[in-house]
Amino acid sequence: MSSHVPHRSPPVITDPLFYLLAIPAVTCLGLAKGGFAGLGMIATPLLALVVPPLEAAAILLPILICQDLISVWTYHRAWSAWNLKVLLPGSVLGVGAAWVFAIYLSNAAIALTVGGIALSFVLYTWLGTGLRAYLGRPPTKPQRPHPALGVLWGALSGFTSTLLQVGGPPFQIHMLPQRLDKFTLVGTTVIFFTILNWMKVVPYLALGQFSLRNLATSALLLPLAVATNFLGIWLVRITPTDRFYRIAYVLMFLIAIALLWQGARGFI
Repeated sequence: MSSHVPHRSPPVITDPLFYLLAIPAVTCLGLAKGGFAGLGMIATPLLALVVPPLEAAAILLPILICQDLISVWTYHRAWSAWNLKVLLPGSVLGVGAAWVFAIYLSNAAIALTVGGIALSFVLYTWLGTGLRAYLGRPPTKPQRPHPALGVLWGALSGFTSTLLQVGGPPFQIHMLPQRLDKFTLVGTTVIFFTILNWMKVVPYLALGQFSLRNLATSALLLPLAVATNFLGIWLVRITPTDRFYRIAYVLMFLIAIALLWQGARGFI
């Protein structure tokens, strides 16, 4: 008489290809928290090449929340209350829109959207840089945006952050023209994204993305993220930042093309 043993999924993700991509993805995330902010944008799209985009984002979210705690402790003394008042209500709308988007669309559609957003960010940066060089430097006087625009950029930041963990570009479009004091800018950034990351816990839970397997995988990757966080702080002091950004945007471009191809194949 033979006994049937039910199949159990492993406690963590064991696919070697996942870790082949997860190690550079989490390294970039840690370096981003250490000072190379633009590098973090490739983490979720890179993991989305081997797992569904929302699962990739959910695996990275606990890591981001742990890193946020360190950042808030460091930069909580200076921040802009006005900017948080206009950005956070918009971010709630953006997170909610992304939640609805994820409920009704397939993984292929999400992959197409994530790839399209990623490609748009890269092209905006490349073409925007060229346009600014052609037109000359932007105005040096601080410019406070209209509150309605703040709500709009907050919503776009919440939407792209929920799907892609890349809410920085819309946020920066709103913040940078104001030319705030450096520590006020950093403090506002840290507090905004800390609150935004906690907002995303609700839709990820509702969408079933926080499985024990995903959380265990997050915990496995966390030491690497913390170590590379401190590595980023050190590298900021000795390495030209522009070189890192150029590499990051080229990688993002290639990853975006791969995600668009992957999503398109899901409709064939």
